[in-house]
Amino acid sequence: MTETGTVNNKANKSRKFSIDFKPRLFSTLKNYNKELFAKDAMAGVIVGIVAIPLAIAFGIASGVGPTEGLVTAIMAGFIISALGGSKVQIGGPTGAFIVIIYGIIQQFGITGLVIATILAGIMQILMGVFKLGSIIKFMPYPIIVGFTGGIAITIFSTQMNDLFGMGITNVPANFIDKWACYFQNISNINLWALLIGALSILIIVLTPKISKKIPGSLLAIIVMTALTWVLKKYAGIDSIKTIGDLYELPSGLPAFRLPTLKEGETFFSTAQAVLPSAFTIAMLGAIESLLSAMVADGVISDKHNSNTELIGNGIANVVVPFFGGIPSTGAIARTMANINNGGRTPVAGIVHTLVLLLVLLFLGGLVGLIPMSCLAGVLIVVSYNMSGWKTIVSMCRQSRSDIAVLFTTLLLTVIFDLTIAIEIGLVLAVIMFIKRVMESTNISVIQNELDVHNDGEQDEKLMVPRHTEVYEIEGPFFFGIANKFEELSHRRSDNVIRIIRMRKVTFIDATGIHNLEIFIKAAQDEGKTIILSGVNESVHAAIKQAGIVDMVGEENVLDHIHKALARAEEVAETIDKR
Repeated sequence: MTETGTVNNKANKSRKFSIDFKPRLFSTLKNYNKELFAKDAMAGVIVGIVAIPLAIAFGIASGVGPTEGLVTAIMAGFIISALGGSKVQIGGPTGAFIVIIYGIIQQFGITGLVIATILAGIMQILMGVFKLGSIIKFMPYPIIVGFTGGIAITIFSTQMNDLFGMGITNVPANFIDKWACYFQNISNINLWALLIGALSILIIVLTPKISKKIPGSLLAIIVMTALTWVLKKYAGIDSIKTIGDLYELPSGLPAFRLPTLKEGETFFSTAQAVLPSAFTIAMLGAIESLLSAMVADGVISDKHNSNTELIGNGIANVVVPFFGGIPSTGAIARTMANINNGGRTPVAGIVHTLVLLLVLLFLGGLVGLIPMSCLAGVLIVVSYNMSGWKTIVSMCRQSRSDIAVLFTTLLLTVIFDLTIAIEIGLVLAVIMFIKRVMESTNISVIQNELDVHNDGEQDEKLMVPRHTEVYEIEGPFFFGIANKFEELSHRRSDNVIRIIRMRKVTFIDATGIHNLEIFIKAAQDEGKTIILSGVNESVHAAIKQAGIVDMVGEENVLDHIHKALARAEEVAETIDKR
């Protein structure tokens, strides 16, 4: 090998094992200026204001509290903006995680949530290190719609207790049991709480019709908090529960703390128990973050780095739990608010975290006055916007398989839990892929005349030599199609020369190689000759390593159909001379 070849090989190896971690913050700061900062600062302040009610609401709905929601938005938001692969992505807690977090806390406690989040972060970092970002983005759309719709329904169902002011202390986690509990406590409805919740929803819905610059959720919280304070102070109505009545209020920066294990528990035993939930958090966070970044790319005409985004998101999920935070990911609603208000670099995301930090440090007392039914109204609107019901209706006009996958995923998410839905959803994704590939792969048998107009030449009809038949495989030769080839190869035929035309076989797997071996051996046992045609370089390497080239002979493995037909003619002449 020449010296140049050695250098190139070393360069290729170094590229192969390199980590694709290039935070967009550092590249955008090279040409940063005052004009960009002014736009980013304004967008960051507005997004920070938008994020306040959402961070608090998501924290409470997840079963932790307002402080944890704010801490997650601050720390995870900062890390994702500083170390992520998108210019405009805003990170933090999202509605998609509410269901899974609530379930983990009920089953494994806060310690289980901390360990699950850390494991999920490690998984996301590994996804980015091994460059799986581009693959995750290709999750089938029906599955994503099913996840999202199921999560929306579940979030909606979790808010009934606070919206109606029922005062149920231990709401069941199971969807069916939850609604049964609601109906059992229907006589405990608090009309004042319901009024506050209904007015909150009304304000959120109507605000965009008046001004799109004012966040409807923030306006609803300000107005309803003021109304609740007036009703409590001057009308003596104390039955409206507020955040301060139920949760310990933010009192400053959280301290670093390690997860505390119960007696008899170890880190590894807990990690093993929460591993499926950690996988769900990792996959859900990766999918949501990368989809959000893709949508943002289309708006600002940019291209994010998927692997860097995953690594940044993973680092956030490893760090934040040590400060009491919950799982985080890219938030599409806040990301779009950032773009629409002029944010164009990660600096806007960092500014938004500073706004939230000021709220955590100085406005904790005011946060405690927010009525729980108002937050329920905010989350009900979030769940409606998440549901994508119009998309579901339009998809019902598509293929039955897509509809089946969509509603299977949705029902699994609602009735069971997101962990099962994610796992079965991924299995369905694989099955759908195999089904589509099988549908695109065709095997045909040709005996008289062969059309070669797809070989990059002019339309041409070639005569198949006597004693010969051509098996043409169009598409990948893998386990999904190998059995079909095996069944076809068992057909009775007097022809003693078989050409297997593989010009469109892009790859061959172990099952395909095994079936090809069986086919060749059975044919040779009957005294038949096998000729392989149009074998590309990668397929040739696979069948050579498996010993198939030696089975048929190197002279019978050819790169073009003309050569294969000529070889068949030679064999036919030999047969005629016998």
